[in-house]
Amino acid sequence: MTSPSSWVEIACDESGFSGSNLLDPLSPVLVHASTDLSVPEATDVVAALRSPPGGRSEYKSGRLLRTDQRPALEWFLATLRGRSHVHVTDKTAFVAARVLELFTEEPSYGAGTSLGRDHSAAVRALRGHRGFLAAFVDLARTKRLRMVDRDAIDRFVAAIPADVPVLHDLTTGLVEGVMVRLVDGDPAYPPPLEPLVPALAETLLFWSARAGSIAVVHDEQSALTRGRVARLGTFLAEAVSPSPAPMRSFRQVDSRDDPRVQVADLLAGIAHRCFSDRHEPENVLQ
Repeated sequence: MTSPSSWVEIACDESGFSGSNLLDPLSPVLVHASTDLSVPEATDVVAALRSPPGGRSEYKSGRLLRTDQRPALEWFLATLRGRSHVHVTDKTAFVAARVLELFTEEPSYGAGTSLGRDHSAAVRALRGHRGFLAAFVDLARTKRLRMVDRDAIDRFVAAIPADVPVLHDLTTGLVEGVMVRLVDGDPAYPPPLEPLVPALAETLLFWSARAGSIAVVHDEQSALTRGRVARLGTFLAEAVSPSPAPMRSFRQVDSRDDPRVQVADLLAGIAHRCFSDRHEPENVLQ
């Protein structure tokens, strides 16, 4: 059992972030990668990959994925074995699940994580309804809205598929009530179009199961606002109590200033290429 006082620091980065354009077929997955390498260890990894030494401020995954770099790629992955984690989000499945989480249950920062409800059967049914999912994405773009877009609500309700029974009771009034709360910035609701938030949650749950509380160093990312991260941390702490709170601290840095984040960036880029090419996204690759 993990000691309540134990903790570890991880560095994280993502690949495949596309804002609210979550249904782009050219970028089907979001990858969130993390490593527990120390700064000296990560510095050595980055230095070993650079050629000539000191020639670049960052070594990017595209270069490492070239055919002539295969030995370097294999060395890199072997070095990170047991010291890293990759969480892969299927963006289309994320959008489908968000519909169900918003309109069939109470808001929670557990939505989209292993701590939330399992909507897999309905998600499979919704995947083929691209027009409906696109209508939802249009509806849920609330960032710059000051009032509810009733035309977007009407388009969304009109597109509700008949072959998903759990949505049969979804009415215009119910949808409007949810959207009013979203537009008003109700803190109970996680951001509807930000898969990076549940991805961070899963990363924390993975590492905390090994090492107690986790101090996170993350590449700068606008989706991870101070308020969202704080609410996510509170939710996770309550969900796993009396075990230690999964998140000990959280700070964002410029990846150019932290070799650990550079390593996470490389791993995320490699995994993103792998899963995008296969087009068979899974939840977690270790």
